Amino acid sequence: MRAMLKIKEAIVVEGRYDKNTLSQLVDTLILTTEGFGIFKDEEKKALLRRVAAARGIILLTDSDGAGFVIRNHLKGILPPEQIKQAYIPDCYGKERRKRKPGREGKLGVEGMSPAVLEQALRAAGATILGETEPTQQRRHITRLDLYQDGFSGAPNSAERRQRLLRALELPEHLTAKALPAVLDTLLTYEEYREIVDSL
Repeated sequence: MRAMLKIKEAIVVEGRYDKNTLSQLVDTLILTTEGFGIFKDEEKKALLRRVAAARGIILLTDSDGAGFVIRNHLKGILPPEQIKQAYIPDCYGKERRKRKPGREGKLGVEGMSPAVLEQALRAAGATILGETEPTQQRRHITRLDLYQDGFSGAPNSAERRQRLLRALELPEHLTAKALPAVLDTLLTYEEYREIVDSL
């Protein structure tokens, strides 16, 4: 049986089924946005701000368009230094409880395996209590790297970026602006270079 991950940050997901799935893997506060309900729920927003200030928050929304709308809304109301971004890959299918797939046909957080969710949380830089990481200086992946490698600012950038996202199993809705931080969280600079050279 998989050991529960004790995580310092609180995790924000869209709905209760996402929360149920995640609560079998992690020991931390899990809050839901109730889908688009968060847009009008001032009390929930106030709670998220307080929790973010106290312990930090990891955003873990679905990889479809709706998930990114919710994620971007939360990024707009919370200080960036208090947020970590966890992304699940684009996987097509339907959750067992649903009669048919969602509009984009992608599995949400509730449809992901514990291994995929753990990888997403670790890649986001979740603070897992009881584990210590040696600190070392590293070369970061920047917007300039993406520009120089043709993933932004060039005529075929969007197409190249989609190839990179597919190669890394990242959501297709990830923007050029968000991509450097995500890549820098997931990869070392050397790993990034290997992938770019292989494309």
